[in-house]
Amino acid sequence: MLPLQNTIRDYAWGSRTLIPELLGLPATDKPAAELWLGAHPVAPSRLDDGTSLIEEVARDPIGMLGESVVRRFGEALPFLLKVLAAEAPLSIQAHPTLEQAQAGFADENAGGIPIGAPNRNYADANHKPELICALTDLEALCGFRDVNASAALFETIIAAGGTALAGYPERLTADGGLREVVTALLRMPEAQRIEMQASVVPACDAVAEARSAWSAECGWTGRLAEAYPGDAGVILALLMNLVRLNPGEALFLSAGRIHAYLRGAGVEIMASSDNVLRCGLTPKHVDVPELLKVLDFTTEDGRPLQAASDGMIRWYPVPVEDFCLGELRSADGREVQLPADGPRILLCTGGSFTISATQDVQTLSRGHSVFVPADTAITVSGVGQLFAAGTNLS
Repeated sequence: MLPLQNTIRDYAWGSRTLIPELLGLPATDKPAAELWLGAHPVAPSRLDDGTSLIEEVARDPIGMLGESVVRRFGEALPFLLKVLAAEAPLSIQAHPTLEQAQAGFADENAGGIPIGAPNRNYADANHKPELICALTDLEALCGFRDVNASAALFETIIAAGGTALAGYPERLTADGGLREVVTALLRMPEAQRIEMQASVVPACDAVAEARSAWSAECGWTGRLAEAYPGDAGVILALLMNLVRLNPGEALFLSAGRIHAYLRGAGVEIMASSDNVLRCGLTPKHVDVPELLKVLDFTTEDGRPLQAASDGMIRWYPVPVEDFCLGELRSADGREVQLPADGPRILLCTGGSFTISATQDVQTLSRGHSVFVPADTAITVSGVGQLFAAGTNLS
């Protein structure tokens, strides 16, 4: 088993306290947005001797990953585990399917767009389904709401003085209306969006203060407009489900599913990719034509996943093979067996656990993590909270 040293990413929206507290570090003025655990080339975990997890996997792919993982995904760890801590909203975004990522990555390479260029859409050729499990209360925008419900919300805002939305309820409920309205908002000139917000934001403030059925959704509008004046995401957010997760609740985000994390912390797992197509709430590049190819306009209710318990571990069901995530909460120190079932990363987020293999015993305290090679069966015991990340091959 290999203890991991992990990289903190300092994106501007990050909390200055949550990840440092998890790691037992002093807070600074620098945001700590994400902690990356895995073998992604941008910020791979490192071992105690400074070797990257990428290098360690490359030395013995079969031993580290197992034959079935190498056969399915090649000689690279197929998942990336993160701790995400948001003090301010992230951009509204969506992720491509595998086929879209492969085609887009190849096209941009052929076009000579450098990796890391501000107008680049595809950082790699992989899809990026993801799951987030809340560590704290966590608010997110997730998926498009039923168009009739969104039309009712718009009618409420119009009645409160947001006359710039006049006609939008009818447009939404027409055939193909959701795509048409989203496209119009994304392509609207900034000056027109600022004018729309000047009408809609005060109306949303009034709805929020009235403590109506839409108060929570409208309560975010002013905050988003203050942070991103003239941004398409301010109005676009009103078409999305506002989801509030309690600790231990989770969301799965499939390809094309529009989403944004607003505030709070969670453990996030995804296919090992950094492909993000942004829709709004960002000063970064928004490629509207490419985004419209990727967005899934299926409407939904944004309900959290229902976890399935396997003994003492709660597993979050996902329809992909790249990853799985389990949460262990223990108050009595009972032992839990984890068979040799592919590569795993264990992360302790509370308390302390003893991880035992045949001739290797290690202690994981809060904020510590370890990589477990594919052929290593382990026993876990302790008190606190522990996350187990692995692949989802049957």
